[in-house]
Amino acid sequence: MIIPISITEKAQIEIKNIMTNKNIPENYHLRVGVKGGGCGGMSYALGFDQAKEGDQQFVLDGIPVLIEKKHYMFLMGMQIDFYEGNEARGFTFINPDIPKRHNAAG
Repeated sequence: MIIPISITEKAQIEIKNIMTNKNIPENYHLRVGVKGGGCGGMSYALGFDQAKEGDQQFVLDGIPVLIEKKHYMFLMGMQIDFYEGNEARGFTFINPDIPKRHNAAG
């Protein structure tokens, strides 16, 4: 099975830190998905959840990951990164195959 996403080292450290220190149950996995709406017509979701029927499951750099089958194609090539700056911190979704849009804030 092709794994559609990658997780940067910085994001891996943060995810493992959350799993260790935020009382995430051992049987929960990192769920990566998409939601309708957002600037590009779609936004991305990241959270912890138990496996459900129809989920694609795999382990990425020691992190158990779940993706709903219907979200698979929307996540192909996506890279999950962790940003930490003076004004904000959080996970970001980057598709290296799509040129970045520049905005006033970034």
